[in-house]
Amino acid sequence: MQQYKLKRGFKPDIDRIYSVMKECFPGEISRDAGVLETSYGAMSKIKVWIDNKRLFVDTVSDKTVTDDEIILQTNKVFRDFLYKATGYTAKERVKMAKKDVGGD
Repeated sequence: MQQYKLKRGFKPDIDRIYSVMKECFPGEISRDAGVLETSYGAMSKIKVWIDNKRLFVDTVSDKTVTDDEIILQTNKVFRDFLYKATGYTAKERVKMAKKDVGGD
């Protein structure tokens, strides 16, 4: 499970996150008590929720997917989702994660 800060101006609103998920992950998205869940490509489960103004994401990889093309496509779409949901690029998220754990 990962947690991400939201950039200023990116509301910690589950409805906004739902529309970002709908845009990035075509398919059914279930909603249960503020937790959104779907699957996409090489991820058999993607669970997303907001707590304390942070975005929490829990993913489960589908180990049966071995096609590199599908895996790369899944990673790209997932990074796009995180960017649209948090406002931070992958590089910025890595930098913040290092800072949170006390490195660098």
